[in-house]
Amino acid sequence: MQNTLKVGITKQVSLPIDGPRTIDFLGEQLRVYATPALVRDFEVLCRDLMLDHCDPGEDSVGTGICISHTGATLLGMTVELRAEVKEIDRRLVKFALSARDGVESVSVGEHTRAVVEVEKLRTRLAAKAAAAKAG
Repeated sequence: MQNTLKVGITKQVSLPIDGPRTIDFLGEQLRVYATPALVRDFEVLCRDLMLDHCDPGEDSVGTGICISHTGATLLGMTVELRAEVKEIDRRLVKFALSARDGVESVSVGEHTRAVVEVEKLRTRLAAKAAAAKAG
């Protein structure tokens, strides 16, 4: 990881709430931003921020997330997600998260990601797959 990643760096993204990002189990009139989609969007935002500071061959994986989802963002609205680097401990990076639609705050929380060397991870997971297959 490059030394350009610093506490206080932020990244934001505005996302339209489209059909795939919404729940469907309450019917068409109550299609709102689904919590699993919010979690995924936070993870993507944080990964994108980290990729700007990773060395070639590195990426990051999520190791923990804790959020509240306190507001319903309707299908067709836009949500603004924000991630701020709060702590860096060697290869672990902790983010403060927030999300807001055009009316209210809809989420706050934190997320931790670990920098990984892609080839080392590939090798380790291939060994795990072989061990699982062997039984």
